[in-house]
Amino acid sequence: MSARLTDSQMYGHLWGTPETRAIFAEESRLQSWLDILTALAQAQAELGYIPVSAAEAIRTHARVERLDLEAVGRETRRTSHSTLGLIRVLRDVLPEAAREHVYFGATVQDITDTWTALTIRRVGAIVWRDLRALEQRMLDHAVAHRDTVMAGRTHGQVGAPITFGWKVASWADEVRRHIDRLGSGADRWLVGQLGGAVGTAAFFGAHALELRRRFCDLLGLGDPGISWLAARDRFAEFGVTLALTAGTLARMGNEIYALARTEIGEVREAADPAAVSSITMPHKRNPERAEHLVTLARLAQAQAHVLLDGAVHEHERDGRGWKAEWIALPEICLLTGTALMLAHDLLDGLEVDVTRMADNVATQRDHLTSERLLATLTDKTGKHEAQSILQDVLAAACSSGVAAAEALHHSGALRAHLSDDELRAVMTATPATGAAGDMVDVVVERAQAARSVESEQWP
Repeated sequence: MSARLTDSQMYGHLWGTPETRAIFAEESRLQSWLDILTALAQAQAELGYIPVSAAEAIRTHARVERLDLEAVGRETRRTSHSTLGLIRVLRDVLPEAAREHVYFGATVQDITDTWTALTIRRVGAIVWRDLRALEQRMLDHAVAHRDTVMAGRTHGQVGAPITFGWKVASWADEVRRHIDRLGSGADRWLVGQLGGAVGTAAFFGAHALELRRRFCDLLGLGDPGISWLAARDRFAEFGVTLALTAGTLARMGNEIYALARTEIGEVREAADPAAVSSITMPHKRNPERAEHLVTLARLAQAQAHVLLDGAVHEHERDGRGWKAEWIALPEICLLTGTALMLAHDLLDGLEVDVTRMADNVATQRDHLTSERLLATLTDKTGKHEAQSILQDVLAAACSSGVAAAEALHHSGALRAHLSDDELRAVMTATPATGAAGDMVDVVVERAQAARSVESEQWP
């Protein structure tokens, strides 16, 4: 039975996807470690460090299904060493002549850092794919609702008119920046590690750098140029990029959560016939996906802090920061992968109530015209005088319960500068959304241009 809610059979789906969980499953991780040991042996055989026959034997036998994993666990606990249990069990299944040549000159960190880089490649490919799919869905909504007028809100209060397409385009533009970050980060993140005891690779002698280059090449990773045992910025940067991505999805989720409130009612999540929002209030239709996006982001951002703390390392190796990555980075990957899946599902079925948006605009028309009224009055009095007049009139109306339109109509200070016709023209005009539509066009065109030349796969 799992002791962690995130691994629970009942609740595990909330914290990871089958695709991302498969990457971090123990057998998958161990096989990846074995693949790294195989690449190391092949590179060493090519350069004469170990016999070719030993490398071939390691390649043949370094399969997780050939190992007694219970024995690996027992030996790991007994020796209190991170990989010695794996080494000893692997040696037991190798021909005697090959046993001395497995894990030749490598350290735990050589294996685990290289594994993490390989893992980032797999996770990054998923994030790239899902972000691009999510971006396209956002662009579709932005185009469809380019001119769908709704109330803009600041500090939770009705402000001035916007369009729903403009709101969604701002999400898409933020997603595009995360795609750009992934694209530019691959060369920094996807590098191997083979430094030996303190990073100088002294164990490997004169051909150490050539060995490292070949080792990295066999794994499809870049050569780092210098060992980075204590330089943890690579993993921190990738983790923060995922945490930022989760934050963007949470911003979207938070917006949808707020707009789905009964008293606003402008959007709704797709109804799931099997879902039960409340066992005591049958009328409820809770925004479960939108809500959970915020939860996932909070957890991902908390783990990102752990990775950032690891940037402060001591000397040439410091397990306090390095081993914390073993927990923090997989968690960020699982959480962000879940957020991307949920976000796509949310947008794919999002119900946009255009009629309710229009009704809310009509109900709040007097307030939604205040910015346009300020601009009109500014032409008569100057900006600061206009702001002062309107602030006094509308604040008094609010405190006395008088309708804004009535208070404006009876304001001597305002009417000294605006005629009945001028005031009526402002108050009854079609809600002005400024350059919102043009900005949607810019975001869509820019994203389409980027998508037309970038690869569908990462890196």
